[in-house]
Parts: sequence; C-alpha cells; structure tokens
Amino acid sequence: MKSWHCIVGILLITTLTLLIDVPVDTWLTSATLSLVLGTTALVYMAASCLLASRWRVVESLFGGLDRVYDSHKWLGIWALVFATYHFVFKANLDVWNSVPILELPKYWTRLVRQLSYVTLGLIVLLALNRKIPYSLWRWWHKLSGPLFLIVILHWLSFKSPITLASPSGIWLMLFCGLGVVAALYKLMLYPFVARAGEYRVTAVSSDKGALHLTLAAVHKGFSFKAGQFAFLAMKQKGLREPHPFTIASAYGENGQIEFVIRALGDYTQKLREQVKIGMLADIYAPYGRFKRQPQAEREIWIGAGVGISPFISWLQDPGGQDFDKATLVYCFNPSRAFPPAEQLQAMAEVRGVQFVGNVGGVEQLAETLRQAVAQTEPHKVQVSFCGPKGLLAQVRELMRAIRIPEANLHIELFEFR
Repeated sequence: MKSWHCIVGILLITTLTLLIDVPVDTWLTSATLSLVLGTTALVYMAASCLLASRWRVVESLFGGLDRVYDSHKWLGIWALVFATYHFVFKANLDVWNSVPILELPKYWTRLVRQLSYVTLGLIVLLALNRKIPYSLWRWWHKLSGPLFLIVILHWLSFKSPITLASPSGIWLMLFCGLGVVAALYKLMLYPFVARAGEYRVTAVSSDKGALHLTLAAVHKGFSFKAGQFAFLAMKQKGLREPHPFTIASAYGENGQIEFVIRALGDYTQKLREQVKIGMLADIYAPYGRFKRQPQAEREIWIGAGVGISPFISWLQDPGGQDFDKATLVYCFNPSRAFPPAEQLQAMAEVRGVQFVGNVGGVEQLAETLRQAVAQTEPHKVQVSFCGPKGLLAQVRELMRAIRIPEANLHIELFEFR
C-alpha cells in the first residue's frame, strides 16, 4: 500500500458512508463538504495513531516501517488541511435534524471544538519542524495520542446527522477505537512487549563527523536480515530516546550488531560525543523491508552518505548469492566519507561486487547505469537506492533517460522526521 492509497481510500469510504446519512438534495452544499472533510480528518488522525503503533501487520501492509512513517506524515498534513475547511465552514443544516451523540453544555462544546483544531495544528506543525531538538520533539509527539481523545470528544458533542448505528458512525467507531488502542499501546505497552534486546557497546570509532558503533548482546539478541533497521536507545541520561538507524552489519551467531551514524542533529551529535565502550543500550528491532532483488540480471546499489549502511550489511550477508551481477555505487564527499571508500571497495572485492566511487556530481553514476543497460535489457536492471531526496530525483531522471522502468527502483526512505 502506498501513501495515496491510504489517503484516497479513507476519503472515499468516509464520503460514501456520510452521503448515506444526509438528504440527496444537500450533497452539493458547503455544509456537506465541511462534514465530509472534518470527519475524514478525524479518521486520518485515528489512522495516524494506528500507523505509529509499529505493529507488524501494519508494517507488512505498507511494505516497510519507512513507508508507514511516510504515510503517517501525509495523513497528518491532510488532516490539518481538511480540518481547516471544516473549522471555517459550518457543517450542519436545519433539514438534517442533527443531534449530538454526547450532550455537553454549549461552552464546553465550543471549547472542545476549538481545542481539537488547535491541537491538530500544533501536532502537525511541530512534527514537521526539524529545528526543534529531538528530545523535545519526541515527547511532544507522544502526546498526540492522548490529545486525539479531545478530537473524538468534539465528534461526539458536535451536532450532526451521524449516529452510532449509522454507516458513518460505525466507520468512525471502528477507526477511532483502533486509534485509541494503538495510541495507548504505543504510549504505555510498547517498551515492555516490543521485540527488543539489551546490548553493550564493544567498539566505538568516529571520524569526519560520523560514528561507527559495535554492540554485543548482553543476554540474547534478536535475528535480523541484511538491510533492516533498528531503534537504538542508550541507557544513559540524555540519550534514552529511541532513534532509528540502519543496521550496518549482517546477522551472525555472535549476535553482534553495528551502526554507522552521521552526527547531523542534536541527538546524534550528543551520541557521538558521549558514547563509550561498556555503555548499555536497548535495541528495538528489526524493522524494514529493504531487500535485494534476486530476479534481476543486473543490480545497481546506490548508497549516499550514511545511506551506504544497508549495502554494507548486504555485502556481509553470509546467505547472499550472485554478487557478481551487482555494482555498488558509493556517492560521497571525500572530506566527509565514512567509512572510507577504500574500505568499502575492499569489502566489495571480497564478495565479487563491482565498486564505483562517485565523487561529486552524477557523471560516474550515469555511466554505471548506461553500462548496465548496454550489457542487458533496461527492464532487467534493478536499482536499489538509499540516500537524500535530491540525489533520488537525479537517479529517477537518469533511469527515465535510459528507459529503466520506474518500478525497478527500490528505495529505503532516508528520513523519518
């Protein structure tokens, strides 16, 4: 499932169930549109809570937790857009014979309405503000679940033609109920029931603003597949917030796990400065569905910056096969490259993977793609990418130019926040 499937699907179902509850001759009014958009915004918020739960069934439905979080972000944005229209235009008509499901005094009904809009706006705007320190951002975002209850209260106390026994009422109860359960699970139960392991830092190295961490399981670790990621929470004051990082190693019998982390934000910078051998950490994992494409005749792996991490794990995968048909393109800035290109080239040569160091621009990357198409048909070339959005746009342009189908591009979304 893609983000737009979720957004459009919810909008259509909500619209259809609501139109059943209002007279046909009022369908093309601003009041009906306001009711539809306001109700859809409520379902979007419930769906956002559901997607934030990290339940395995939700991740499987979207094909990876990175896609889940992307959909979560867009649901919040569209919820705010729809709620704005609903807030401005009256969502009621005299002919609807509207009554509230839960009767409240007028003062509280009006206050809850205003608070629900302000709450949604603050949640979305602050969630999208990348300048807020991660620790503050995370704790504010965790409040979005409890604050969702205010929006539900607005629905119940608002005069509308929706009843609990109507199609739209059943639809809302179903989604809001799941949203509340998911929010409570994430807020209270997740740390205790999620798949996790306690690990100890066994090696630390840093250079050029990046950090290489190696951790070993204290008791029993967890299995994972090459290309997956984990949430790392150090058991150290100021570093306890779980933060997602791609696993830069393959699973082995010793249970060791590695991360390559670029110190770009306040949390990662603090982690780079304070982490020491012997520190303990909780690791919640594994997540993600970034896999090799075994059906391809040619594989092009493109990693930029710390986006090289999943490809490092692919190179180390003991169960990996057909490495001779793969080419690893490492896009890096020589002054910030970590790990060094020479180290990656040596790893690639051991597995029989062709290595291309792309320093600045996309000339070497473009030539690599052209050579792949010259050796086989374009539709038999699979491109796997992990890196910033700007480079991803250039990769898509290059693929179109040499007629590699868009469906042959497999990406790991580079940013969660």
